[in-house]
Amino acid sequence: MSTDRIVDPYLPGSGNLGYRVSRYELDLEYKVATNRLSGTATITAVAAAELHTLTLDLSDALSVSKVTVNGARPARFRTSAGKLHITLAEPLSTDAAVTIAVRYGGNPRPVRSHWGDVGFEELTDGALVAGQPNGAPSWFPCDDRPGAKASVGIRIRTENPYYALANGTLVGRLAHAGMTTWSYEQPEPTSTYLVTLQIGRYGRHPVGDDGVSIHAVLPDRLRENFASDFARQPQMMALFVELFGPYPLTGGYTVVVTDDDLEIPLEAQGISIFGANHCSGRGQRAERLIAHELAHQWFGNSVTVRQWQHIWLHEGFACYAEWLWSERSGGRSADAWARHYHQRLADAPQDLVLADPGVRNLFDDRVYKRGALTLHALRGHLGDENFFALLRDWTQRYRHSTAVTDDFTALTSEYADGSLRPLFEAWLYATALPALDAPP
Repeated sequence: MSTDRIVDPYLPGSGNLGYRVSRYELDLEYKVATNRLSGTATITAVAAAELHTLTLDLSDALSVSKVTVNGARPARFRTSAGKLHITLAEPLSTDAAVTIAVRYGGNPRPVRSHWGDVGFEELTDGALVAGQPNGAPSWFPCDDRPGAKASVGIRIRTENPYYALANGTLVGRLAHAGMTTWSYEQPEPTSTYLVTLQIGRYGRHPVGDDGVSIHAVLPDRLRENFASDFARQPQMMALFVELFGPYPLTGGYTVVVTDDDLEIPLEAQGISIFGANHCSGRGQRAERLIAHELAHQWFGNSVTVRQWQHIWLHEGFACYAEWLWSERSGGRSADAWARHYHQRLADAPQDLVLADPGVRNLFDDRVYKRGALTLHALRGHLGDENFFALLRDWTQRYRHSTAVTDDFTALTSEYADGSLRPLFEAWLYATALPALDAPP
């Protein structure tokens, strides 16, 4: 059986259906000055069918020097068009366990996509990974699709002046001969695009620990600005735990601020990444973004879309979390924000289907705002008690799992007295913008 069938129409070149990965172990070295990444990725999986060949997603910028399958060399392997193709010496039967070890190296660079360059990126003095949606293969071989989750262990060796951050809990730090090896363990199932690496001349500092530990990793020059701009994160965390349910990760939450400016902040599993421009020392100007990225730990990172067309389940929910924080922290109410953005959308082209926006509109701001408006309309119909009970049920029922739009609409029926089909047809499947106060 071939593993190259299309698994996501938005990214037809990504993902593999022939096996299910349960764990990635990355043992890597990165030299900042030369942008040289090398090491071994060990992938533990189970065959989903009888396999004679299998593929992994891997950038053409990285060269593979050795591959073993269950400890033995395969018949042959080759790389082309963003794939590592492995021909097995012996076929794998359905449900057979398989361990694939790939030794590789090169000068990593972002993957070009419909939405710009994504993945491994050099900074002025360091590096970051911004993996959404298909950037993970820019630095390790993987089954790169949001619906495939696995635990992750990362060991990254780099020069001593640099702090290296990856997902999960820091379980080891060993300095030797001018280099430090940082070892991280992320036990919760994680989509590959949410696996990250952040390297810079950073320090790590506690922010709060009222039930969930929060830390900042950033340059010393930005500590004072951070204390001003990100001061209300513990209160934000407390609110989201109240509204959305328990924080889904055991390793706490870390905010990274790079020494470089970034166009937009981004989320990773247990981590949010901001640029120096988002940490200006001007008080609460970045709070909308801070709330958005934190909310992704529930909506997107723990509950993840099975295919990218359902991205409103990430971005609409995180956008609505911005409005909820504003409402509860003394700012504009969620209803005021809803009316503001409803007018904005009314003046914008109405040619987008929220439940399937298309490749080019995947990160269109209308997906974010119309998604949030859909939730606001649903809240108005259900009432606050049922609406927030629904959100907590959603995050618990699909915790560390994947979902699609139909899963959410089906769950809402348990919290409504009547049919919600007209509401969802109008907001999710029609292009015309419904009136905000239209009856369901």
